Amino acid sequence: MGSRRTFLLTTLLAGGGLVLGWSLLPPRQRLITRQPLPVQPGQVALNGWLKIGSDDRVTVMVPKSEMGQGVLTALAMVVAEELDADWQRVAVEHPPVDAIYNNLAVAVDGLPFHPDNQGALRRGAGWMTAKAMREVGVMATGGSTSVKDLWLPMRQAGASARAMMVAAAAAAWKVPGAEIQVREGLLSHPSGRSARFGAVAAAAAGQPVPDNVALKAPEKFTLLGRSLARLDTPSKVDGSAVFGLDVRPPGLLYAAVQMCPVLGGRLASFDAAGAQALPGVRKALALAPHHGGSGGVAVVAARPWQAKTAVEQLKPQWDEGPLAGLDSASLNQRLKQALDSDSGFAYFKAGDTEAAFSGAAKTLNAEYSAPMLAHSTMEPMNCTVLFEPEQKRATVWAPTQVPDLARKAAADVLGLKPEQVQLNVTLLGGGFGRRLEVDFVAQAAEVAHALPGQAVQTFWTREQDLQHDFYRPACVARLSAALDAQGRVLGFRAHSAGQAIVHQVMQRTFGLPAAGPDKTTAEGTFDQPYEWPAARVSHAIVDLPLQVGFWRSVGHSHQAFFQETFIDEVAAAAGQDPVVFRSELLRQHPRHRAVLQRCAALAGWGQPLPPAPDGAQQARGVALHQSFGSTVAMVVQASVGADKAIRVHQVFSVIDCGFAVNPAGVRAQVESAIVFGLSAALYGQVTLAKGRVQQSNFHDQPVLRMNECPEVHTEIMASDAPPEGVGEPGTPPLAPALANALFALTGQRLRTLPLKLA
Repeated sequence: MGSRRTFLLTTLLAGGGLVLGWSLLPPRQRLITRQPLPVQPGQVALNGWLKIGSDDRVTVMVPKSEMGQGVLTALAMVVAEELDADWQRVAVEHPPVDAIYNNLAVAVDGLPFHPDNQGALRRGAGWMTAKAMREVGVMATGGSTSVKDLWLPMRQAGASARAMMVAAAAAAWKVPGAEIQVREGLLSHPSGRSARFGAVAAAAAGQPVPDNVALKAPEKFTLLGRSLARLDTPSKVDGSAVFGLDVRPPGLLYAAVQMCPVLGGRLASFDAAGAQALPGVRKALALAPHHGGSGGVAVVAARPWQAKTAVEQLKPQWDEGPLAGLDSASLNQRLKQALDSDSGFAYFKAGDTEAAFSGAAKTLNAEYSAPMLAHSTMEPMNCTVLFEPEQKRATVWAPTQVPDLARKAAADVLGLKPEQVQLNVTLLGGGFGRRLEVDFVAQAAEVAHALPGQAVQTFWTREQDLQHDFYRPACVARLSAALDAQGRVLGFRAHSAGQAIVHQVMQRTFGLPAAGPDKTTAEGTFDQPYEWPAARVSHAIVDLPLQVGFWRSVGHSHQAFFQETFIDEVAAAAGQDPVVFRSELLRQHPRHRAVLQRCAALAGWGQPLPPAPDGAQQARGVALHQSFGSTVAMVVQASVGADKAIRVHQVFSVIDCGFAVNPAGVRAQVESAIVFGLSAALYGQVTLAKGRVQQSNFHDQPVLRMNECPEVHTEIMASDAPPEGVGEPGTPPLAPALANALFALTGQRLRTLPLKLA
């Protein structure tokens, strides 16, 4: 499988993906698992997505990781709707690794096509990519794709199981299946006969799986589109929910780590004997670097505090490696130099930009920059491993976004085959892309390898977590606009520079060389709906040894700031209102225009604002951004205190995400993304000196406090379109909307993140 996966991935990357819609794959291809689902006594599996017990409980298999986004509830709703299950008897379970759970949408969405490009090449590329990912892809939770990826497969799974139970009941009752009704887990016939799911499930399992089943029309939905309480809320309230750090197998030991303070460095030597003489310590061992991480040392002890205090007393000697001389100033200089280079490749081109700029009455130019950012998940990295070499097996408990890759990472370190490793996915105390990496899983496996037969939980402190991240790469951009004498836009140019994320991920995960364009740091400018008469969007990849990774909203997180603040500058130069100016560039995009105008109305755009509670003047700023298939407009209402402190009082947001499966969940995710984005806009910054990350904890890398959180108003546009991404689209427009509000207040154009007033 490894060589086949490598061949197919390399082919797709080198060709930009060859590239019909991934959802057009035959339903059966994502219905039946290769290995039977494990069942409890009284349970039967009707397909790879659900099990039904004799107690009437429906257990939905949710292959996506729950990290606060409400995906366990949303995807259970999708199955329960088509199954006509009793929602009060629905439970969820994470399935074992299987190809039917591979994330197809995340790969298809990663193809470097403009969203308006729906031609044959785009459709063909999507079909080919989905086909390949079905066979050799990964189970991944990321890219705001969970509901989008499984919207059809899980509906088909529910409808298929419903049809099988109807067929079983029809055979038992000797009546036509068309005469049987199903509602809330009860099958009934006009003759008066009825049975609950649990009574017919075993017979239904013997029915053939139907090739095609009719799905409900939206007007027939009884669950979907309703705001339902999350299934995982009770356990999180009463403390019974199991996150990675809550795992407690019998006889558990704890391992604390200390990694080389220079990113990518290795351990040279340390005093193992001295560490092992400390109270409670069972073992001290050297750690190799894994999957782009740093080397270090671990101390295993009976209690977490014993392990932590012991490892902190060590004085290891380090091989600091090639990054020992890297600092933020030199990094930024490399990026700015790259702005003067252009390979000639453009992610988007329209019209004649040369003619537009040469014939312009006025041109505008601006440069922007965004720093490296840490993920700062509330639960630091951790993983628990039990290695049993005599039985040739291992058990892993991991808060991971990629269970199959995590399983393989552990297997490789332990000298096992992946199928010899049982991977249990726990709840995640935040992901944001950090847990798409498997360095911490491999590290935990290395620790467990040294203590066979003993479960060991390897955990990182906040300091280790923040200083050994796979950071969002820093990025710089140069934007230009050409205007005629009446202030109309003639042309637009954007050129940015930054590290490539996908190239690094493919190398450290699959051992593949860099190939093809990487849209992850250019997305957010080339893929926007604005109808420029002429435009060119390009991006220069800067090759640096610094390891970077996916961060909530990825390239959109900085490119939206670049473009949406610049658009405000252009609107000002044209003498136009920012909302009106954007609307004029969206004449052929009515959905985007409707989102913008609804948000402006919601916020009272153009109406006078009262003073802030401290008497300071308030102002509004606006931004519009499309990401992960969804469009979000945002208006930020802010003030500046006498102490120059930036205060955000209200945020108004409107999202078009297609059909909202669980509106309460959508609103929660938009609000979460706003808080996440505001933290980054005000405080987010990781700096380097001599290869060392300068920040270490929340005292010097703050996140937004509760008393700083604004009042948030969110509306969801009604839509019958298929669901799109929700977890990330609320983050990108926050920073530019705030920057635009600050310009309205102070006249200062802030082109660098985090936002600081002079």
